[in-house]
Amino acid sequence: MSRIEDRLAEKGLSLPQAAAPVANYVPYVRTGDLVVISGQICLGSDGKLAPAHVGKLGGEVSMEDGQAAARLCALNLLAQLKAAVGDLDEVVRCVRLGGFINARPDFAAIAQVMNGASDLMVEAMGEAGRHARSTIGVAELPMDAAVEVEGMFEVRSHA
Repeated sequence: MSRIEDRLAEKGLSLPQAAAPVANYVPYVRTGDLVVISGQICLGSDGKLAPAHVGKLGGEVSMEDGQAAARLCALNLLAQLKAAVGDLDEVVRCVRLGGFINARPDFAAIAQVMNGASDLMVEAMGEAGRHARSTIGVAELPMDAAVEVEGMFEVRSHA
């Protein structure tokens, strides 16, 4: 196991199976020393959305459930990253996360929801997990998921 997977295991977490794309896109693109990962929704280890992670923040989804959903998105990002590079010890750093929060128009705490993903990335990667970030509230996400997160990571070059 990689250092990242060891850190996750210490917290009782493991990487899920990397989800297959559901439309005309690829789950990740590697270009040079960067891996860009398509948005990952908050699928659990069973590959399904938990009822608590369906719907809108500020509506049927609580702040705590939104943060938990964002953590699942981060785990799914790391699963895709492992699929992209084979060994997470090849990862140099998390460069950027982009968060999309399925929220009611009057819900203003989108940054706090996204902290679930950002905090998990730092827990998993240490200082290399600190990243640039954008977070926006959106009207709808695939499968009515509460949260979707995309990412960009720097990896070791093997040129």
